[in-house]
Parts: sequence; structure tokens; C-alpha cells
Amino acid sequence: MIEEEQVLDVRLYAFVPYNISDKQKGIQLTHAALRYARQFSADNPEVWDFVENHETIIMLNGGTMNEQRDFDGVSQGTMNQIADQLLENEIQFAYFHEPDLNSGLSALCFLCSEQVFNFVDYPDFVDYYILKHAASIEHADACKLKGFEMMKEEHPDTYKEWVRGMGGVKNVFLRELTRDKKKA
Repeated sequence: MIEEEQVLDVRLYAFVPYNISDKQKGIQLTHAALRYARQFSADNPEVWDFVENHETIIMLNGGTMNEQRDFDGVSQGTMNQIADQLLENEIQFAYFHEPDLNSGLSALCFLCSEQVFNFVDYPDFVDYYILKHAASIEHADACKLKGFEMMKEEHPDTYKEWVRGMGGVKNVFLRELTRDKKKA
């Protein structure tokens, strides 16, 4: 018997600046979302799956927009920093610069599979380790006290297994990028 491939839930995540009106946030997000569909639908069936079956959009507060960079080359605006991080991690994303906002970066968006936002079926690494390996409540508590970095260092094979289950390093990055961000 051939196993059917698991279909994951998909959401479009978007960052918009904090200092524009709610109406303007929606307009800017729409610009970026349409650009995303235009740019990536031809070679990415996940885009059409999103449009036809999911349609959930999560709009997050991206902070400030500022194209300037400091002496180390770091973007001054948090929206711009997010764009830089997406580029560095090779995440497909679309963006929009609003001419009426001094051509500032007014929205950016990208698709995320449920491995990024579903913490029940795809727990964080420490919780994953505890589910797989903790022999007692005391052991679980000790793992939690050690935290992510120490657990990752002490259990590299389990960490690699977790990353594979998360769908790869890009999803791990996106989980951290979107974690605890306020809705816009």
C-alpha cells in the first residue's frame, strides 16, 4: 500500500510597520501578498495550495522602516532587518515599498508551513527532547533548566532529528523569527 503524502497547513505571514493606520497595514500587506503570488506561484505549488485551501494570513508588527545602515552595515529599521534575515536564510519573500511613505519598506510576506506555527504537533526542541527521552519529571525539569542552547550542544543527534522533523533549518529560523511577535 502506498502512503499518501501528508498535507501540511500553510499560512502567509506578513510584517508591516507599527506606525501606519490599520487600513494602511491591510493595503500594504495586500500589495506584498499579490507580489508574492505573482513571483512564486509558477514554480511553487505550495502557493496555489495556500490560495485554494488555506488563505489564512497572519499580520505581525514589524516595527520601523528605515533604509539607513550603521557603520557595520546593519539596517536601522526593524522591517529592513527582517528583510535582511530572510535574504540571509534564503527564504522566498515578497515586499512592497510605499511611494507615499517616502518609498519605505511597508510590507513583506512569506509562506510558512505548520511546522513553524503548530507548537502542539511540532514542539520546540527542549519539549521534543523531553517527550522522546525524559525518564522522569525530575529529568524533564532539569532539561528545561538547561535551556535550548545547552540541550542542543549536549544532544546534537536529537537536535538534528528535531530539525528534520521541523522540515529543515529554514522552518527553525522562521519559528524563531515569528515567535512572540505581536499581531499588527
